[in-house]
Amino acid sequence: MIKHIFSDMDGTLLQSNCKISEKNVQTIKESQIPFTLVSARSPMEMTEVIDKLDLDEPQIGFNGGLIFQKQGQGLKILSEHTLNIDSVKRVIALVDEQFPKVSRSFYDVDTWYVDKFDKGVKYEQKMGGQTPKLVDYVSLLKQPDVKVFKIMLLSFDVIEMKQLIEKLESINTGDMSIKQSGEYYLEITSHLAQKSRGIKYIQDLEKLLKKDMAAFGDGFNDLSMLEMVGTPVVMDNALEGVKEYGKYITKNNDEDGVAYGIKKFLQK
Repeated sequence: MIKHIFSDMDGTLLQSNCKISEKNVQTIKESQIPFTLVSARSPMEMTEVIDKLDLDEPQIGFNGGLIFQKQGQGLKILSEHTLNIDSVKRVIALVDEQFPKVSRSFYDVDTWYVDKFDKGVKYEQKMGGQTPKLVDYVSLLKQPDVKVFKIMLLSFDVIEMKQLIEKLESINTGDMSIKQSGEYYLEITSHLAQKSRGIKYIQDLEKLLKKDMAAFGDGFNDLSMLEMVGTPVVMDNALEGVKEYGKYITKNNDEDGVAYGIKKFLQK
């Protein structure tokens, strides 16, 4: 019997329009199985879905870099892992110098920072529905209290994305986790920010066995999560190479794959 469900958001729980369907909402609520979002998104980008699903369990943002509970209009921080600021500066400098067409921005716990409104920022703004704050990166990163949970890089060129990943890995001293979360998206978080760590936190909190847990995912940043649970379910629209990690393959995200998977595979 499944006692807890974990789910990625983009490409998994959310449709291509970045919205959760009423069928997914209804099925999750009717299952009465505790449900945790496990996303590369920031808390502010997760709030709408948390509210629609009436979730009061701990939620996992920034690929495991932040574990939190939404309380009224605020957040209760349970665990956090941020990027080293020197590493953030190295990434920004490399992208500026070698990949000027790549869109780059970063997040603290409640703000999305950009230093220009380029094609990638406008695309993400349309998809995520959030408004970024325009800043000077050099000045911001000099502030002693600044926290960076995630760097987000967008490229609409497949070859450029591959080259970008290779270059970033070459300057990674081991303190960064560099994961492609979608066709256009590259997410950089602390090496301690892993979806599996977020799941382990909740597993220990609720004293769950591996067989008690199920997860839904579609991207490479979901692999550690899928490996943590007894019933990993992969979306039909998953990136190439991800499906082999699933015990089951469900329908795609535009066909309510999470709802279908809950009914078909988790409520036998």
